[in-house]
Amino acid sequence: MRINLREKVFIANLDLVRYKLVTLTWGNVSGIDREEGLVAIKPSGLSYDEMQVHDMVIVDLEGNVVEGVHNPSSDTPTHLKLYKAFPDVGGIAHTHSKYATMFAQSGKEIHCLGTTHADSFNGAIPITRFISKEEIEQGYEKNTATVIIERFADINPIEMPAVLVRGHGPFTFGKTPHDAAENSHILEITAEMAFGTYQLNPQCEDLPECILKKHYNRKHGPDAYYGQNKKEK
Repeated sequence: MRINLREKVFIANLDLVRYKLVTLTWGNVSGIDREEGLVAIKPSGLSYDEMQVHDMVIVDLEGNVVEGVHNPSSDTPTHLKLYKAFPDVGGIAHTHSKYATMFAQSGKEIHCLGTTHADSFNGAIPITRFISKEEIEQGYEKNTATVIIERFADINPIEMPAVLVRGHGPFTFGKTPHDAAENSHILEITAEMAFGTYQLNPQCEDLPECILKKHYNRKHGPDAYYGQNKKEK
């Protein structure tokens, strides 16, 4: 099971490179095995060009290294606290992708302006408050998760699998590490589209709620009908 988890997390980390979401070593993906209570995550500062499956670090939910010769990502405390708070999440990705990070730095949510956004995100991409000086001193990475969890008090992270940490950058969620990485890709495309839309029309209106719900629910709702019937051969 640990080998399988390592492989999934390794591939998802390489997906960030394939999607052109990371520069140097700025980014990471993790995945969790809920039954064993173990998390696999990218090693801290290791080049994507050099990284291999066996380099993925296995930690328990308290951050103790169970398997691996490298230090886990410096963002590991953020991932672990999010897994504890969001029991339906199976993968987490963090990048500093250009357009999503510009929204995070500007302190602006990414409003739903069109159906491309609505297909994947059930509303505006939320943004957190700034992490406080006291929270930084008490544990910066752990409290990065604190501000996310606080912002998601009434938000389902499966229906809204993305968040902007103010002044920092995006985190995305998924049921698997692959889903989390893919949601980072979709988020970046959505952010770039929103950026360009506001340049063309700074007074652009949000997509009407009825269109947003139609597009989100046809792919993700209980009566979703987008795509192929999984029962068909």
